[in-house]
Amino acid sequence: MNEALLQRLATLEGESQVRRLMARYMDLCDVPRAITHVSELAQLFCIDAVWEGVGSVTAQTFGEHRGREAIAAFVGGYLPPSEHFHLNLHYLTSESILVDGNTAQGQWIMQQVSTYADGRSELFGTRLNIDFRCVEGVWLIAHFRTQRLFNSDLFTSESGA
Repeated sequence: MNEALLQRLATLEGESQVRRLMARYMDLCDVPRAITHVSELAQLFCIDAVWEGVGSVTAQTFGEHRGREAIAAFVGGYLPPSEHFHLNLHYLTSESILVDGNTAQGQWIMQQVSTYADGRSELFGTRLNIDFRCVEGVWLIAHFRTQRLFNSDLFTSESGA
């Protein structure tokens, strides 16, 4: 195979791995599901990863977390056995992934539907900008940035709407 073809193949494989990595992350964050062990979340991140909220509201809500263990503990704190969410579903759209050797950048618009333990429900629209790094042949999240674009209360038939 010529060098250009090998490079194209590596780029496509990188995109595919990044896409599966994001699908796994979102699956682990969905509720209901079996209890997510913090170690499962930690395995998705580089050792020196950063997870942060961007923008005034999101930064105040989520802050910044450094290191795979700190990130996994933070994210895992919202998931079962915590009763924070009764329902939490994530939908990724508007995907853009750019692979450059052993690094990649991705951007998505995420829609999130959440129902909390107290019965309130919300719909969120969020922009995700995420940097990835391939470490020893495994693609991992290096820098996760989330910025809330909107949120709206949802009403259910139980609430009389």
